[in-house]
Amino acid sequence: MDSRKRQQPRETELLATARKLLPAAITGPSAAPAGPLTAAHGSAGRLVDGSDNSFVDYCMGSGSLLLGHCHPAVTEAVTAQLARGTNFRVTSEPAVRLAERIVAAVPCAEQACFTASGSDAISLAMRMVRARRRCDKILKFEGASHGTGDYALMSNHRSYVVGDYPRPVPNSAGIPRSVEDSILVAPFNDLEATTKIVERHHDDIAAIIVEPVQRTIAPVAGFLEGLRQLTSRYDILLIFDENVTGFRIAPGGAQQRFGITPDLCTLGPSISSGLPLGIVCGRTDVISMVDPARYGHGDYVMQPARFAGSPLSCAAALATLDVLGTSGAHERLLESGQRLVDGARRSFAQAGIPIQITGEPQAFGVWFTTEDPTSFHSTLLADDDLAQRFSVDLLDRGVFAAPEMFFVSTAHDDADIETTLAAFDAIAAQMAGATT
Repeated sequence: MDSRKRQQPRETELLATARKLLPAAITGPSAAPAGPLTAAHGSAGRLVDGSDNSFVDYCMGSGSLLLGHCHPAVTEAVTAQLARGTNFRVTSEPAVRLAERIVAAVPCAEQACFTASGSDAISLAMRMVRARRRCDKILKFEGASHGTGDYALMSNHRSYVVGDYPRPVPNSAGIPRSVEDSILVAPFNDLEATTKIVERHHDDIAAIIVEPVQRTIAPVAGFLEGLRQLTSRYDILLIFDENVTGFRIAPGGAQQRFGITPDLCTLGPSISSGLPLGIVCGRTDVISMVDPARYGHGDYVMQPARFAGSPLSCAAALATLDVLGTSGAHERLLESGQRLVDGARRSFAQAGIPIQITGEPQAFGVWFTTEDPTSFHSTLLADDDLAQRFSVDLLDRGVFAAPEMFFVSTAHDDADIETTLAAFDAIAAQMAGATT
């Protein structure tokens, strides 16, 4: 059944208005897999569109709904905070309590400061390390996504060409050429190539920033350890972008999962339950550079202010952490994700369709290729047409997902998992029939 034939007049009218007022009728850079649709409401592991079609949701607000839609504990906490106030411009108790929880849980965290988004957190972290090291260049890895700041929109996961290392490839028009000159790019999981770039440029490099699991590509053995040793050797700072992995793949994030402690870490979206939140945490000597007492001394770093540490967002994050701290929450995440991973592998293997699944079970990707992707370059060898078809076919069977990133939540129940596994079976069989 084609989901687009189930569109009701009200949603059709709404989309027609959206096309007049919003570019491509969407509010962000990613449209729904089968074209624009509107969200009416969400509940637990499901999203309901403007035509009352219900979908098992694995987009989960780009991964910001770790507990699913409208978790009662989060709704209660946010509602209570609404009655007390939404923005005070000064420090609130929810912000202090959240900072306590972050410092207690995250291995690198000695202090924390807040921004309004993951992108803002990354921009602030980059500003901090440049001020701390008094040099300009940041080394990132090809295919990594670090938000939408100008410095982050270089050789990210939306690139379609492989760069000439270490020269970056801009991902957007309108970025000054001077920004390109401050970013170096290395291939993920290639410690030898990264080491050569660092040895050549170490006097100019303020930090290396890395997604410990790059989108859904796992680090090969020794890679993160090698980065830690390399940065320590040259007194370069190491930043973990844990906007996805933080509190998702372990209570202490990727730092706990892989046993590597960076100097700084960015967090927020994974525990925000859909509200705007960014966090930079790490070494006191770096985080404290946002202290206004430094103003006028040449090493003061300006921190985004107006919505930083929003009491609403902090209340939501505290409630999220409370739920994640209950017995079995992380185990349920892992178990649900593993069932999906195993089911997808089984369905496509039985159909004779080669796929590779990357990442952790809590956030995994499906690639139509015979080679296990270990770098951005290897993901470009996957069949993108089949991936797009997979997305559309999933939507037609009541599953809303982008194949490169399935976000599993604690709210996905047995019925959601079974619906998804049945969709995998049907789609794999259909694809096999189309190739014979």
